[in-house]
Amino acid sequence: MTRLLSILFISIFFIAGSSIRPYQSTQDWPEYNGNGSRNHYSALDQINKGNVTTLKVAWTYRSGGADTTLNRSQMQCNPIIIDGVLYGVSANTQAFALDAATGESLWKTALKDNGGTTSRGVTYWAEGNDKRIFFGAGKYIYALNATTGKPIPDFGENGRINLKIGLDRPGADDYVTSNTPNTIFKNLLITGVRVNESETALLGDIRAFDVRTGTLSWTFQTIPAKGEPGYETWLPENPRERLGGANSWMGMAIDRKRGIVYVPTGSSAYDFYGGNRKGDNLYANCLLALDAQTGRKLWHYQLVHHDIWDRDPPATPNLLTIKQDGKKIDVVSIVTKQGYTFVFDRVTGKPIFPITETAFPQTVMPGEQASPTQPVPDKPAPFARQAFTERDFSPFVADRDSLVAMLKLANTGSAYIPLTGKTTIFFPGTDGGAQWGGAATDPDGVLYVPSKEIPVYTSLIPKQQNSKNKMTTGANLYKMNCAACHGADRQGNHDGSYPSLIGIGGKMSDQKLHDLLMIGRGMMPSFSHISKPERDAIINFIRDKQMDKQVVSTQKMIIPYQHTGYNRWYDRNGYPVSAPPWGTLTAIDLNSGEHLWQIPLGEYKELTKKGIPVTGTDNYGGPLVTAGGLIFIAATRDEKFRAFDKRDGKLLWETDLPAAGYASPSTYSVDGKQYVVIACGGGKLNTKSGDQYVAFSISEE
Repeated sequence: MTRLLSILFISIFFIAGSSIRPYQSTQDWPEYNGNGSRNHYSALDQINKGNVTTLKVAWTYRSGGADTTLNRSQMQCNPIIIDGVLYGVSANTQAFALDAATGESLWKTALKDNGGTTSRGVTYWAEGNDKRIFFGAGKYIYALNATTGKPIPDFGENGRINLKIGLDRPGADDYVTSNTPNTIFKNLLITGVRVNESETALLGDIRAFDVRTGTLSWTFQTIPAKGEPGYETWLPENPRERLGGANSWMGMAIDRKRGIVYVPTGSSAYDFYGGNRKGDNLYANCLLALDAQTGRKLWHYQLVHHDIWDRDPPATPNLLTIKQDGKKIDVVSIVTKQGYTFVFDRVTGKPIFPITETAFPQTVMPGEQASPTQPVPDKPAPFARQAFTERDFSPFVADRDSLVAMLKLANTGSAYIPLTGKTTIFFPGTDGGAQWGGAATDPDGVLYVPSKEIPVYTSLIPKQQNSKNKMTTGANLYKMNCAACHGADRQGNHDGSYPSLIGIGGKMSDQKLHDLLMIGRGMMPSFSHISKPERDAIINFIRDKQMDKQVVSTQKMIIPYQHTGYNRWYDRNGYPVSAPPWGTLTAIDLNSGEHLWQIPLGEYKELTKKGIPVTGTDNYGGPLVTAGGLIFIAATRDEKFRAFDKRDGKLLWETDLPAAGYASPSTYSVDGKQYVVIACGGGKLNTKSGDQYVAFSISEE
């Protein structure tokens, strides 16, 4: 009998009501980042420090959907593996199931309403014969039969729930998606969303839905209503009618024994100016501990007060146990874009290490009121540098004199500097420090976190005063809606995170551009809330057609400022202006709060050949740590997959991938054989897009 027939037989046997492969946590990778603790850890040790150099490709799977024209598709999926079946997401956001031992396809969806999503994976729930995959795509969460991939008709409306319902408010747009796998507690699917980051954002409430029916079970309002605790931290009144965001886009951790779900929340929109939301803005930028059954708040800690830097926590928390003074303590830790690690008692929320409310510079922007202090942990020390000065330029940076001159005219030298019309240097950059891949932890209480150390510069500029129903141009509409990412000159940014739009007309038809603006793509939100004539005017502008044609504006200006883009600071040779390392992997002992080691992560091969020590690179994706003493991580722009010794960070093995692995790896065992698998989607940092999943195992030769 072939492996495929065996899997089908097992599936049929499940339907009959019996399981011939019982769940074993040491064999499967049943949830996002491994388990409810989100610790990226596996107790498997067949692959270990003694044999990791014999790893070979066991199978590859082409998921389909890679954008080979613009190289803009990605795969950020951390696949789950249950009972010999791997569940993942393709480059064009279709869910699929594979035989985990061979990579042979079992099923794949053909969803139509899945635009505007870059998915990080799926969620599994089972009870008896009922086995389901929950999959966020577009504005929906789908419930799929885990055996066939078909939508379950009695869930929600024809197998899906519309996430916008319940999050709308006056003046909001239509953009909402759930691109990080949801969290299961008993019969509940606990859900966060990604929304727009502009002033038109939807509300970011945390919600739980019944896994069988899709009906709403509870809601936690991250922007409080009148009469609720925290309401006084949003001025003027009625913030739920005026503001959006404060959403949990990064994923949650769950302590199922205690029934507590740990929920990070993002910034309130707009991210870089808060004159219309004076106060600390609870419960934005928080770590929330909620009763998983009811949504009742147990405790919270705000990681950034009145965020005007887009410094929302970027990743799921980690649940682990540490030891202090001979006593075991169950804790929750969370890493930040700023390079901080916060550690709390899991039950009480009490900080394990002191946190100091530290004074930072105040703002001079009209109407803005920055918080006088921000919380900074005394321990652990930051895993990323905290300020950029002239001493931080790379020793081999090009055009040093002109860069130094630019720096002298900028605001710099501090972790939290409010933006003004003057250039401000973020270091680490606006997306980390830590990024969405997050950290791994092991049973010894050690945390392993990848980080980026590339400066970003930006400033605030006044928006053009266009009143609603007045005439405006495509050039101004582009400036209002697109320039912050793609640049005022349409050139994108240097590393390709936001692509150039020059010559886009030769690569995409008008219809495809219209579709893109309507549904969004990857990290780009939908612009369905603006009128078709306005979208036409934007398209004409970026295609150099009818640039001066005027249309009626439908956009009401709420925020008087916009930022000038996420400008990663590179020299003319294409290298970050900061001194290396530009990407790191750090081990932190959370028992003591001390760093154990830090190494560069990734390399520029041409610099290594010139004798320049390994520099590290920008990176996206998390690590995997195993009982075999290994840390596996891809994440880097050099398209490598590596294994390190978790004791000291020594490189033990590396291999080339067909495209960069901007994702977190998974490991599992089938029939006694351990595999490690990584999604190779590329499509960021000027690297090619791909669609392959690659699994490795120990060579039997």
